[in-house]
Amino acid sequence: MAERSTAAVDVADNSGDKPLTAQADQSTADGVAQNRERDTENDEAQGSGGTGSPEKTAPPELHSGHKLARRYRLEECVTRLDGFSSWRAVDEKLRRAVGVHTLPADHTRARSVLAAARSSALLGDPRFVQVLDAVEENDLVYVVHEWLPDAVELTALLAPGPLEPHDAYQMVSQVASAMAAAHREGLAHLRLNPSAVLRTSSGQWRIRGLAVNAALRGITSDTPQRADTEAIGALLYASLTQRWPYENDAYGLSGLPKAIGLIAPDQVRAGVHRGLSELAMRALANDGATASRHESACTTPEELVKAIGEMPRIRPPEPTFTAPPEYQRTTYQQGTYGRPTPPGATQPVPTLPAPLQSRTGKALKWAVSALLIAALGLGSWQLADALMENGNQSEDQNQTQTTDEGDKNSAAPKPTKTLKIAGAQEYVAKGDAQHPGDVDKTYDGDSSTYWRTASYTDGPEMKPAFKPGVGIVYDLGSAQEVSAASIGLLFSGDHTTVTLYATSSLSSSVPITSMDKLGSVTTTGTTAKVSVAKPVKSRYVLVWFTALPYAQGDRYSGSGYKQAITDLKFTG
Repeated sequence: MAERSTAAVDVADNSGDKPLTAQADQSTADGVAQNRERDTENDEAQGSGGTGSPEKTAPPELHSGHKLARRYRLEECVTRLDGFSSWRAVDEKLRRAVGVHTLPADHTRARSVLAAARSSALLGDPRFVQVLDAVEENDLVYVVHEWLPDAVELTALLAPGPLEPHDAYQMVSQVASAMAAAHREGLAHLRLNPSAVLRTSSGQWRIRGLAVNAALRGITSDTPQRADTEAIGALLYASLTQRWPYENDAYGLSGLPKAIGLIAPDQVRAGVHRGLSELAMRALANDGATASRHESACTTPEELVKAIGEMPRIRPPEPTFTAPPEYQRTTYQQGTYGRPTPPGATQPVPTLPAPLQSRTGKALKWAVSALLIAALGLGSWQLADALMENGNQSEDQNQTQTTDEGDKNSAAPKPTKTLKIAGAQEYVAKGDAQHPGDVDKTYDGDSSTYWRTASYTDGPEMKPAFKPGVGIVYDLGSAQEVSAASIGLLFSGDHTTVTLYATSSLSSSVPITSMDKLGSVTTTGTTAKVSVAKPVKSRYVLVWFTALPYAQGDRYSGSGYKQAITDLKFTG
């Protein structure tokens, strides 16, 4: 029986530097299509920071074209190191690129890798690269994760030079808040470096390798929060100076001179933002990395987030506009076209007559003056006529006011009201019920509670032969005129289709074909508003889903096509 779970992980990076804390920066990372991993054996030479040397377990014989679970086709090996390998692969079922880590099931770290994947999966934070599957079968452990073709590593972003202050501020702010959320759930990274931080095309910063990257390398730390905080400080230092804040070169960045030690970023490079420079030193304030002018050190990501919040917000740079080129006078002059200019001769510029000094110009001036005088006279006459008409109309205003008000009141739309829900019950057309004990959570007034469907493999359209749809029948207490329904949804995406039916009871024995269809809507958002073209009176209303969007796994169910109702209101 295969063991499956959902998790988040990264792969190999361009390592080879002095470790941040507990030598936690020797693992590797992958997942960016344009930055192929260049792993070396420097990890072994410098020490991986792990708890001990793993047993020399021969990795399984895998090759390009090999399929895992009859679904994931391996395309290209990007890392093969220390008993595990990392691949760029294709999910043939969903037709998308994915990343895959593989290692033998009897590897000394196989158990810890699976445990780390399961733990990080529960976080479900979009700021981290999501893992899609974690499996042990046929003497092989493999982890499948997102592949981000539009993302760029911080390593590549720093190659041409340091980041702008606003970009560096956004990076440290988003990374620190993400790691603070992870540590609140008891998860640490321990391998946070420029190759593990990515910027997407939308400008969002994402982190890969949470928990799993350290597990792949056997890295541990007695002070995980301190280690990750110092790593964030090193990322900010590198973003401001294009230098690595340690003596050894790493990640394509030059280290600091050995004789000087750690100095503030604004002393390394001119023009560095003073507030960000001090923030980097506060995060790096460890093992002598302190200065008298700095405030107390930040020892946890939570403290770092608080320090960032106390800083003045750094605005993005003003957009620059290129001035249009100056007008270039042509060399063409009347009477000289096609004739070469003698050497040394100056092109004559004809003298233009003064404007409107000719006979035609004078006549034009008199004509314009006459038109202006005529326009002024006509305007004055029209203004006087309009004032006289307004005086006559004001006398009849009181006589028509009462009639006008009566017409307005008669044309006013009929007000709508929210209909009270007396009870509800799941409608099961075929197969098993979803979660019948949670139907009352859809109208309890608390958007944090919800009724949810099961997670289905195929979608978004549900298969009539297997499960034609899922839904809930609501009891309005008495026959009510239903004009619309507003449904709050938990998951967005392509796509959700929901239909309203008027039925005769709460029972699932009433077939849908005998019900009256009130309205239907398809949406990709988290709100579905179904309008009824012609209001119908009914005591029982069925809310029926026939298409569900794809969503990642959570603590209740795995990845698949699913939906949940958080709030529902009927109006009539």
